[in-house]
Amino acid sequence: MKVFENNMATIIGIPCSDLEFSHEVYGEGFYNFRIRIPRLSNYDDVLPITVSERLIVNLNFDDEKIVKVEGQLRSYNKVIDGSNRLILTIFARDVCEAEMEEVNNPNQIFLDGYICKQPIYRTTPFGREITDMLIAVNRPYRKSDYIPCIAWGRNARYSQKMKVGDRIKVWGRVQSREYQKKLEDEILLKKTAYEVSISKMKVHPEENNRLENE
Repeated sequence: MKVFENNMATIIGIPCSDLEFSHEVYGEGFYNFRIRIPRLSNYDDVLPITVSERLIVNLNFDDEKIVKVEGQLRSYNKVIDGSNRLILTIFARDVCEAEMEEVNNPNQIFLDGYICKQPIYRTTPFGREITDMLIAVNRPYRKSDYIPCIAWGRNARYSQKMKVGDRIKVWGRVQSREYQKKLEDEILLKKTAYEVSISKMKVHPEENNRLENE
């Protein structure tokens, strides 16, 4: 399996922010922007994209045109206000204009990685079952991306029994979720979290049992 095949995201939506310079690597500039993808629930996911300047030279972000982004969901650590935070972004490998006819599933991702934190099972006030997981996905140069994921229903019940080091494949979508954080002076600060909502998952019990026995 090729390295890049363990983390594949395809996002189709409308850019909803200006391009903002992010960083430069070996003379190649990278920019950030956000893209809006509607859900069936009439709620829009607004996701961060990081893209090379070489991929956007022929794109027009002023006409609210639909664009298709193919890439990987990546993570990195950033110190904000003295604390370490996990930052997620979709690193684009290709960006192009898209047609409405193409929009069948505008938000999809596949990950093949390993449980790196003990899953946490919980239920919502409405009785929905959820398991929170953190999945490590390897990439070149001995780096890994750490992706927060959420499983629902029977997937939640099953995945709560998984252990650190177990391998798992997941299919789903990247979602944005707003929440409020209370500061010391009782001020509520609105923040946004990004995570993968799992629609399908596959585990490797033989491999995971072998790893546990070793």
